[in-house]
Amino acid sequence: MLGGLGALLLVAAGVFWWQGQAAVQATAPVIAGPSAEAPPDDGADEALPSADPGDMAGPALPHASEQTREQRRFDRLDRDRDGRITRNEMLAPRVKDFRKLDVDGNNLLTFEEWAVATGNRFKAADANGDGVLERGEYAATKAKAAKKPVCRCK
Repeated sequence: MLGGLGALLLVAAGVFWWQGQAAVQATAPVIAGPSAEAPPDDGADEALPSADPGDMAGPALPHASEQTREQRRFDRLDRDRDGRITRNEMLAPRVKDFRKLDVDGNNLLTFEEWAVATGNRFKAADANGDGVLERGEYAATKAKAAKKPVCRCK
């Protein structure tokens, strides 16, 4: 009795699988074989449209005023965009430099940590190693201005 029931279930499963395959094949797209002819390519789609603008001109470029520049400078520090700059927002750009000086990572800058960093800067600036900075050596310690990217627009 169990064997007959198992056989009946297998036949029913086979019928459902077979009908599912037939439904999938009926909705599948027809793939053209090598004998199917492709439509002729006349090259009409490859031509770019052309237009003669004549004496038309676009609008003038906007001018950035000093107020706009000052607003951008303010917005760089106002991280939460509430219209106010907090002390933490003001000091946030300097955290990276502080972390470089805080060698032991305890969030306290000791005199020794500051002195080592300052001494290293002095040694790097003293090109001839005589322990004294001349005008030329001192001038080399000036902070370098950030280079603006060169526009490669065409």
